Amino acid sequence: MVAETKFFGTIDIEDDKIIEFPMGIIGFESLKKFALIYDKDKDDRSSISWLQSMEEPLMALPVVNPADIKVEYAPIIEDELTKTIGDPADEDILIFVTMSIPTDITKMTANLKAPIIINTKNRQAMQVIVENEDYAIKYNVYEVYEALKKLEESE
Repeated sequence: MVAETKFFGTIDIEDDKIIEFPMGIIGFESLKKFALIYDKDKDDRSSISWLQSMEEPLMALPVVNPADIKVEYAPIIEDELTKTIGDPADEDILIFVTMSIPTDITKMTANLKAPIIINTKNRQAMQVIVENEDYAIKYNVYEVYEALKKLEESE
């Protein structure tokens, strides 16, 4: 599938890489087809990826694996909810959280309250609101990335 994007130009994504959101994403319920975009030139997948709409060129959300920013991240998700994406086994679930990256990167946040759940077997996905009361909608991640950078520099 070929898509025009604002940030990445024209991209060609293989059909078996398209992720479908049957209910859309919160605030963008009409958009159903997305692809994960990341820097393939890096040896390892970079920590921040982009969830790019295949239907709307301007819609690209920065996303990150929550384990990269909060090691003990364990969202409570009702089993009933995951049935809409094929009731995946734990090993078939991939979780991302959306990020907000303002001009002042010291205010960069991640939304731990509304993760994106992907069933890797059938590429069906959904965004849910988790039951964990201690997970913030705007979890500051700047300090986390700074600490990781210092750790890498010391190795």
